[in-house]
Amino acid sequence: MCYAAVSSIIISELLIFMNILAIESSCDETSAAVVKNGTEVLSNVIASQAMMHNATGGVVPEVAAREHVNNIIPVIDKALAEANITLAKIDAIAVTYGPGLGVALVIGTSVANTLALIMQKPLIPVKHIYGHVYAPWLDSKKSAQFPILSLSVSGGHNELFLIKDHMEFQVLGETADDAAGEAFDKVARMIGLGYPGGPVVEAAAKKGDPHAFNFPKASFSDGRLDFSFSGLKTAILYHLQKNTSRLTDKRFLADTAASFQRAVIEALSSRVFTALDTYPDIKEVHVTGGVSANSALREHIEQGLKNWNKINGKNISFRTPAKLSYCTDNAAMIGAAAYFEFQKNPTRYETFEFVAPRASFD
Repeated sequence: MCYAAVSSIIISELLIFMNILAIESSCDETSAAVVKNGTEVLSNVIASQAMMHNATGGVVPEVAAREHVNNIIPVIDKALAEANITLAKIDAIAVTYGPGLGVALVIGTSVANTLALIMQKPLIPVKHIYGHVYAPWLDSKKSAQFPILSLSVSGGHNELFLIKDHMEFQVLGETADDAAGEAFDKVARMIGLGYPGGPVVEAAAKKGDPHAFNFPKASFSDGRLDFSFSGLKTAILYHLQKNTSRLTDKRFLADTAASFQRAVIEALSSRVFTALDTYPDIKEVHVTGGVSANSALREHIEQGLKNWNKINGKNISFRTPAKLSYCTDNAAMIGAAAYFEFQKNPTRYETFEFVAPRASFD
């Protein structure tokens, strides 16, 4: 089906000015945003289910799906209101189609398909991971310089990308088993800190000694820059089992949290600096994704990059999302990725194509 309302003349105009309504529902945040020209966030509304899932120590897919059903229309309405814009003034619809929880993704994609079809708007499907990659573009007035080394660290995935241009990614490393964010959640549960694990472990770590315990960091004999945190989780479990008499000692638990966090940060940052040594043309380093909200991780890599620049006579810049809300799952990052995806091939979106959710990674 062709979009009757979208002519080639309108599409060429959209390359200059474009308001995108973006929808994100891959896990336990229902989010809608209006993003102008890929960088200017006019609104970014997030309905989080974190408190609800705290009772179970993690996301229950069926519960998440029901909450998405309840939240998605009010969230979209609020995003449009905050942006002071109507659907008629929206130039395109963007939606996360995967990876994520299948029962959650189907809510967002169903609404996006319906809106695009009824309103005769281009529909731009976006990979959730690419959304995280584009989060550092949000609210940024400084153009990025390619090639970029991007570390994306979230609850379900870790990726290290060499970005040669918009939407041109070379995967340098990826998740071999468990992602860093998932490790934070599981370790937080083991220690009895609650959910989500990232912020509570970071808070506990600030009260502990990061060198109190030496936990393992996985490496690969073939030199791969992949990430593995399953062994670290097992090490924490054995550590706690060997110290059952100390599980009520707040200092012991804080030291455990701090030492665990150090192991994660060193594992992540080591891949970044190995990549910098391997690819000499890199102009910027980006750290993004839910775990990039961790201040210790950002500070460790930023300071390490300053030292690396000094030693190597380089001036590689460092960038993270401008707001912590852009680190975690949100629709604004989906709108940013959609804009640059659209610029690559605008005529691709002249014809409506149904967007189906895809839960698995590819």
